[in-house]
Amino acid sequence: MQVNLTGHHVYITDALRDYVDEKMARLDRHFDHVSNLHVIVSVEKLKKKAEATGLLAGADVVADSVHEDMYAAIDALVDKLDRQVRSEERRVWKEWFDGWAAAY
Repeated sequence: MQVNLTGHHVYITDALRDYVDEKMARLDRHFDHVSNLHVIVSVEKLKKKAEATGLLAGADVVADSVHEDMYAAIDALVDKLDRQVRSEERRVWKEWFDGWAAAY
């Protein structure tokens, strides 16, 4: 999975990049068809925002999170993306199983 990280009004440090890569690797554990993920982190006054757009095999996932702490915003973002990816994984498996069961 390729993760593109962009900062808007914030400097992307190596620690922040490593943290995002580590957290986004969690998505590959559930569904290995995540091909590309674009993460944008930004600062707006006192609020830190993290948003992501990902390409799956059959759908796109989009999520965003706002928090006072950048790392907490990234954690919440990953939780939202993880729920969407698991839902898509269940949908794919259900389609496959229903097609397989109908054949027999």
